Amino acid sequence: MRRILVTGASGATGGAVLQALAGRDVTVRAMLRTEGGPVPGADETVRADFDDPAALDAALADVDAAYLVTPSSARAAERQLRFLDAARAAGVGQVAILSQLAAATDSPVRFLRWHAQVERYAAEHGPAHTILRPNLFLQGTLAFAGLIRATGGFGAPIGDAAVSAVDVRDIGEAAATVLTTDGHLGRRYDLTGPEAITHTRLAAALSAATGREVRFADVPPESFAEQLRGALPDWQIEGLLEDYAHYRRGEAAGVSTAVPELTGHPARGVDEFARDHADAFRG
Repeated sequence: MRRILVTGASGATGGAVLQALAGRDVTVRAMLRTEGGPVPGADETVRADFDDPAALDAALADVDAAYLVTPSSARAAERQLRFLDAARAAGVGQVAILSQLAAATDSPVRFLRWHAQVERYAAEHGPAHTILRPNLFLQGTLAFAGLIRATGGFGAPIGDAAVSAVDVRDIGEAAATVLTTDGHLGRRYDLTGPEAITHTRLAAALSAATGREVRFADVPPESFAEQLRGALPDWQIEGLLEDYAHYRRGEAAGVSTAVPELTGHPARGVDEFARDHADAFRG
């Protein structure tokens, strides 16, 4: 039976991949950085850190395919390259690499440059792989849930730019498909929602789902950064501002058909996301 390693098993996309693999004829091994009990959706659980080569080798033993995502870090690209080297040495037949829409080596956005570095390395050195390039996660809005419950609103430096934000559950299902069916090696898939939406539209969807008014306000980048001081390191705040500037320039509005093609159902939209997560915003 095919054995699939899922890194980031306790994270948003790793958890979605585990859920999407449930019921398929595979053995699922969840990789965690810290000790923990059984992981829902996993047949096996291993503890391994991307900075521990021996533990990484053990996690990859007897693995046929893997889903690769690393925690947000200034060393994310370095850790992904280390994983790719270990996967190649272990004879892993396929790695599904979580990248980002519009990844490019000359991008002004550091995260997009880092993802492009990983994509290029995989193309030049292997192992066999599939690139998944999702857009902004709808579930990222959950970071504003406490603020929305307390004040009835949230803000970001994005103006009225539209972004084809994607539901993390669709990322999980798309990854499960490429890891369990043939024809995806060497392919790259842009994963988006069914339409490009503004944050004002997002607020309207949350209002309808929660039964209370949710307001969105465009805020200056400097004010947004100040709100994050102390909660995030400076490099991450600066990277987020680059991301939002990228969105504000209208560079993330394109809609791809990859989600319905891979999953067999329409991509989940903002209204479905809002309904399914209404309790988090309602309080």
